[in-house]
Amino acid sequence: MRQGLTPARPQLVYLVFGPHTYHQEAQFSIVSALANLRKTPGQALDIQVYSDNPEPYLHLPVSVHPLDAATREAWNQPYGYHFRSKHVVLRKVLASAPMAVLIDTDTFFHQSPIELFHRVKPGTLLCNAIGGTYGSDPQCLLFQTLAPMLEERGLADRNMPLLNSGVIGLVQEDAPLLDRSIALMDEYYPHAKGAYTLEEFCLTVAAYRQMQVNQCTDLIHHYWSRKQLFRAKVQAWLAKHQHAPLTEAALADVYRVNAQLPKPPTLQRLGYKALSLTLPAEQRQFMRELLNGCYDYPNEFDRACASAWWDKALDNAKARHPQPLCPATLQQWFEHPGMRLSLGRKHRTVRDLLLKRSQR
Repeated sequence: MRQGLTPARPQLVYLVFGPHTYHQEAQFSIVSALANLRKTPGQALDIQVYSDNPEPYLHLPVSVHPLDAATREAWNQPYGYHFRSKHVVLRKVLASAPMAVLIDTDTFFHQSPIELFHRVKPGTLLCNAIGGTYGSDPQCLLFQTLAPMLEERGLADRNMPLLNSGVIGLVQEDAPLLDRSIALMDEYYPHAKGAYTLEEFCLTVAAYRQMQVNQCTDLIHHYWSRKQLFRAKVQAWLAKHQHAPLTEAALADVYRVNAQLPKPPTLQRLGYKALSLTLPAEQRQFMRELLNGCYDYPNEFDRACASAWWDKALDNAKARHPQPLCPATLQQWFEHPGMRLSLGRKHRTVRDLLLKRSQR
């Protein structure tokens, strides 16, 4: 862990606080940045971590800025909206750095992080992804609550592209964009009815018609979807390497934590579908999803997703079942001969794990 920064360098910024899971995500994201940085020899950057817990970053070449609860609370005012602090911390970094990129913890790099900074230019906002338009989903909470007010003021319309703020990159001269987004959050938070994505929406509104927008989905993987599966991969890497995260073996394994969902080959899945026909209709999808976790993947980090697949199968079964899926019903499902045959030697492991979970 290093102290200070070199303002002339690009600044890669993380804001991490709360449950240990977020720190695990951040550790791996940082190491993936360092592993891929080797693809651009001679290029350098500073990594800034603003965190309530410095300990997870002691073995990494980063600058940690301790965050106490009072500071975080102040950054989240006036309404205690915790995503507001993302814009506050990036504004703080840009006060002394010519260029900075704030990145969410649930990310990892495909390419050198230097490539991110090649997309940060004057008059351009770098975001993670450019999505659909504001008016494409009239049932969206932020459309229903804010559209009339924003349209009346000429701030947004149905054609405004929506942005994902898993990455926010700006040059120093464009930092006032963050002041505008913070002001919009403060103004519209009371009207947004707790909309989870208000922060990135306000960034979108602040940039609309004012800035060019660039994206970077080809450079990083932002696993906001299917989070538990990718967390399982990350946690398997940490279990193996977190005490020596920068060795050649650790950096080589970074590339094996890939962005693909671990699914069995097509022919194997067709076989699972055929096997499922031995079960009552309500159990077939459940069993097929369980078998995604039972498959013996050649990649050890894909194999680490087994329990996450099983947990997801249970969640999906509960959502599909017309009545609450009680432990007794789940036990009956597992005792079906077709289920026993399909799960084979993993039957007991899967059954015991999910029965225990269903009793919580």
